[in-house]
Amino acid sequence: MTETVIKKIPEGRYIEAVGRRKTSIARVRIEENKSGKGAIVVNKKPFTDYFKIKRTQLTAGEALAKVKGTNKFNVSVLVRGGGAMSQAEAVRHGLSRALVVFEGEWRDRLKKAGFLKRDPRAKERRKFGLKKARKAPQWSKR
Repeated sequence: MTETVIKKIPEGRYIEAVGRRKTSIARVRIEENKSGKGAIVVNKKPFTDYFKIKRTQLTAGEALAKVKGTNKFNVSVLVRGGGAMSQAEAVRHGLSRALVVFEGEWRDRLKKAGFLKRDPRAKERRKFGLKKARKAPQWSKR
């Protein structure tokens, strides 16, 4: 039988990954937490101060909750571009990628939840002659 061996990150080292969604890019760093009280910092602000809406907080922290690693890691995130929800999803994507590097067995759980796939949907560009990407001006016979 094979035993589960969790990799240890050397002292003072971290695992880094990039997550993306729409125009948001999140650079996520995770390091093991010795004190048992994990801290998440986004753009040098506490997690709950940066993501004020509860839904964005839940979305961004979903990956840690899925692997039951909320207090096991200190997470540092630099995120830019896009809106609040887009940034939260970018953080979730980057965090999932970093967790898979830390422990490969978590890949199945995170992949099944859809956290490892980069969501390609983005706003379609506006075409000339139209009011929006696909909305045409009202047609009149005369």
